[in-house]
This record gives sequence, C-alpha cells and structure tokens, in this order.
Amino acid sequence: MIRIVPAALAAALLASLLTTAHAADTPPREPYGIALEGFAYPYPVHQLPLVNDGEQLSMAYMDVAPAQPNGRTVVLLHGRNFPSSYWAPVIRMLNDAGYRVVVPDQIGFGKSSKPAGELHFDTLARNTIALLDHLQINKADIVAHSLGGMLGVRIARAYPDRVAHLVLTAPIGLEDYRLYVPPTPTEAIIATEDKLTAEGYRKQLQTNYAIKLPPDAITPYIDARFNIKSSPDYPRWLRAFVSSGQMIYREPVAHEIPLVTEPTLFIMGADDHNAPGRPNAPEALRAKMGQNAELAKALAAKMPNARAEVIPNTGHLVFLEAPEKFKELVLSFLGR
Repeated sequence: MIRIVPAALAAALLASLLTTAHAADTPPREPYGIALEGFAYPYPVHQLPLVNDGEQLSMAYMDVAPAQPNGRTVVLLHGRNFPSSYWAPVIRMLNDAGYRVVVPDQIGFGKSSKPAGELHFDTLARNTIALLDHLQINKADIVAHSLGGMLGVRIARAYPDRVAHLVLTAPIGLEDYRLYVPPTPTEAIIATEDKLTAEGYRKQLQTNYAIKLPPDAITPYIDARFNIKSSPDYPRWLRAFVSSGQMIYREPVAHEIPLVTEPTLFIMGADDHNAPGRPNAPEALRAKMGQNAELAKALAAKMPNARAEVIPNTGHLVFLEAPEKFKELVLSFLGR
C-alpha cells in the first residue's frame, strides 16, 4: 500500500500536467456579445428600431451602394446558421454589376436583437418591408438562402408588389417537415443545442450541408456561434435560436410556393440534401426527406414563371462553393 499511493499520486499529477499543457496550447475563445459584438462585418452596420409584439427591438443591416448604380436594389436574406456577413462575395458581385445591396440580419439573428418572444415568418416579413420603407425602396429583387428562402416566399406572397425577382438559393422548406418529424418540445431542443460542442457543430454542418469548402472557410461561423457562450445573455440567444428552428417546423411554406407569381429562380446544389429535423424522424421516413433538387424542379414546374437550376458537385452553400456559376445564373436572371 505504501508503494501504491505515491504511484497513484504521480499518475494524477501527470494527468493534471497534460491537461494544463493542452489548455495552454488551446487559446481561450474571445467572447462575443449575443448581438455578435466583437465579430467583424464586411461593411458598416446600421440599426433600425422596431417593435415586435410590444417589445422594443433593433434590426441590423448593411446598405452597400455601388460605384456605378443601375437604379436597382437587391435584398439578401440569410440562412439560420450564418450571420449576414457571409454574403460578402455576393455583395461585391452585385455591386460590381451596379446593384445597391441591402443585407439585413433578421430579428433573432446576427447583430440584431434577440427577442424574448417567439419568431414568426410573418413578423420577419413585416420587418423586412419596414426596412425597405425606411430606406425608401419601393421595389427590390430578393436573393435568399436556406431559411431565408422560406422568408423570401412569405414576402413574395404577402407583398407581391414589392418584389421584382425572387432567387431561392438552396432554400429549405420545399417540403412540409411536419409530414415526417413529430413535434419536439422547445425545452428539449434547448437542452440538446446547449450540449453541442464546436467540433460537433462543425461535423453537423459538414454532414447536413455537404460543404465543399476548406475547413477554415467555415471556422468564423463556428466562432460566431460558440464565442457567445461566455456572454451572460447566452440563454436568451439560445432560446431565440431554437425558436427559429420551431418556426421552420411550425410555419411551412411549401404549400405556398406554387402560388408565387413573381419571376423565380431556384439555384440548387446537387449534393444538398439538408432537411431540418431529419434525426428526429422515424428511420423509415428519413431517406424520403431532403430531395431538394428534385423538389425544386417539381415546384418550379407548377409555378407560372419559374425554373430550377442544379449545380453539380455542390452542397448547401451554393454561392460560396460555385461562385462563378452562381454569378452567371443570378446576373442573367436579374437582367431579364
């Protein structure tokens, strides 16, 4: 026994030293605020005061003017897992073609307020139109990605006179996820999301989005999520993030898409099979979900003025993975 105790102490000391050395090699995360304070955006960010459900909020946005204006404006609508800063190359592309580009962070996302109440597509649509009114923009083209595609459809349906063209870039919501996935309580989703690690999140993005980018290209967006965990307001951010997932599930737009009358272009990645909630669906139904390119083609065929383009060897982040093809498709379509 006299010999065993020092050996155990030595082992414990060695483990402690190795842990300390690993911690020293791993720099601590620079904390961000839940409005992404500390996370840089590519252009100046402005704030629009709003009231949603009696709550005073602030909607962040970039408004980027071209050097040689063509008199038209494009509104970019972001997805759920990315701040609007990821549109930077598309902003440049559109500016170079003469477009004014307005890029909001929807309430609940990015540098905008995180509300105490639930998120709803109708409210986000009204907020976006309020921003256009504030900027005195009567009509705009909309280029939307992922969750932003669902919002773009809701805007086009509710405010058709304000939309000239609609580009749905790897949109979700092309099917009604309620047909596959049982409802999940918000508190259960919060608990699951809170346990997710940065490395687990990276694997989740790579798996769900079939990302064709180098790992470093998505690191800033992983930081944008996990560097806010040190904020005392993190629980409020987490609840807003989970509310956005419940919004996707509870407020489908698939049934409205065929009713959109504005010129519409779907740009799909052939390898994009993203389907929110798939892990919670019965195993027998999971394979039926996320056939997004085929869903887009079928929906476009039902619409009065739409078509779908599918880019080979491309995942969910179409405009970052195939920028030249995306540029060709978008500029040609908007120029019609």
